[in-house]
Amino acid sequence: MNASTDLDTLADFFDRYGVALTAGDVPAIAGCYALPGLVVADTYSFSFTSAAAVALSFVGAAPDYQERELVAAHAAIEDVQPLSALLTMVAVEWEFLDSRGRSVPGERYRYLLRTTEDGPVICTVLRTA
Repeated sequence: MNASTDLDTLADFFDRYGVALTAGDVPAIAGCYALPGLVVADTYSFSFTSAAAVALSFVGAAPDYQERELVAAHAAIEDVQPLSALLTMVAVEWEFLDSRGRSVPGERYRYLLRTTEDGPVICTVLRTA
């Protein structure tokens, strides 16, 4: 098993993650994370050690997506850096589609992914500029 740098594998993973985000499918979101996991932004950081903790951290995001009427998400992969045998850093810019079919700009993130037998999982999320 090697760190996933295959764009099709990474695109499939982020497609699945994006569908879970816009659908508010908290168990599916939690399934995309390694445990323990970490989220880091300019003004906050938090870690989680269980699927329930991952789920709780995303419960507040679902109403935001619904309020903004976001129905689809696409991760535009900007950069892929293999870091070790099983770790890959992936830079992503999220693009969203609202219920009227309009493009909605998203944010940029870097994801530290670990390759497992079941595919990539997110270890750390960094919100970037």
